[in-house]
Amino acid sequence: MSNAGQSDAFAKPRPGTSTSSASSTWAWSSLLGGSRGPAIGLFLLCVVLSFATPYFLTFRNLLNVLDQVTILGILAVGGTAVIVIGGIDLSVGAVLALAMMVLGWLSHDAGLSLGLSAVAAVLVAALCGLANGLSITLTRLPPFIATLAMMSIARGVANVITDGKQIVGYPSWFFNLSSHRYLGFLSVTGAFLVLLYIAAWAFMRYRVEGRALYALGGSAEVARLSGIRVKLLTVGVYVVAGTLAGVAGVVLAMRLDSSQPSAGNGYELDTIAAIVIGGASLRGGVGQVGGTIVGVLIIGVLRNGLNLLGVSPFVQQVVIGFVIALAVMFDALRQKSPGRQTH
Repeated sequence: MSNAGQSDAFAKPRPGTSTSSASSTWAWSSLLGGSRGPAIGLFLLCVVLSFATPYFLTFRNLLNVLDQVTILGILAVGGTAVIVIGGIDLSVGAVLALAMMVLGWLSHDAGLSLGLSAVAAVLVAALCGLANGLSITLTRLPPFIATLAMMSIARGVANVITDGKQIVGYPSWFFNLSSHRYLGFLSVTGAFLVLLYIAAWAFMRYRVEGRALYALGGSAEVARLSGIRVKLLTVGVYVVAGTLAGVAGVVLAMRLDSSQPSAGNGYELDTIAAIVIGGASLRGGVGQVGGTIVGVLIIGVLRNGLNLLGVSPFVQQVVIGFVIALAVMFDALRQKSPGRQTH
């Protein structure tokens, strides 16, 4: 956002530091910065899995990967903005479940049309995001605590709506939005994900409001002195994150042909992992939508490959945990490197 990160990359070596050492440090910084490192990691992961199982590189399996990352991909767009401003959102999985249950209850029990039920479900999720934002800006709760509280509230309400029971059965046209492939490869939900990422990338790269996210993540006080409406921007980011969690809930209901109050468990951690793996910093001010795409694909490809290899879901949790730890370690290295990139 500012030119500080760019100018550091061309700064002269510090006294007592050899040119070769500085060049080596800059090379590692360039590799770890942005989305280059994660992209290399994704490529190597695909190469390894293609040798490990003959089913990985089949056209059908690659389409399965795209379908499997749709929900995570939608959540990660809002999560990227949250992390860029220096926040965190632990409630997205529970808000997703709440939106699913609102959709199911309104359409099945309240007699509302499915279209209006979907709109209402997304609005409820947006209100959850609004509550998160107001808790953080008005009551000054730390984002971790505010969203952790919302996670518990949303999950509880999702269970209360139907007393913990799932709602099964939606119209065939609704299910087909996520299952029918146009041109032989792209579903409506897949196309939506692609368009969403294009819009998010353009917004964060070219819009003034998008660039302001990086300023806020770099320093809230400096952003305020620069004329940025910090509180309004913060609330807006959490509303968007909540809204997209609601959209993800509707899409998941399409895929499962049901609404389940237990849905979304673990998605909050997968979302954070994908964003950090993609090059964002948990300290704020750093992150790219392009990097998030790569991070989402790494999580999706890794899970898919482990499934093809017959690895237990419990072992998969251990593997994903190690991947998260490595991503945070690389984030720490990026913070220390002189060529640190801001966006």
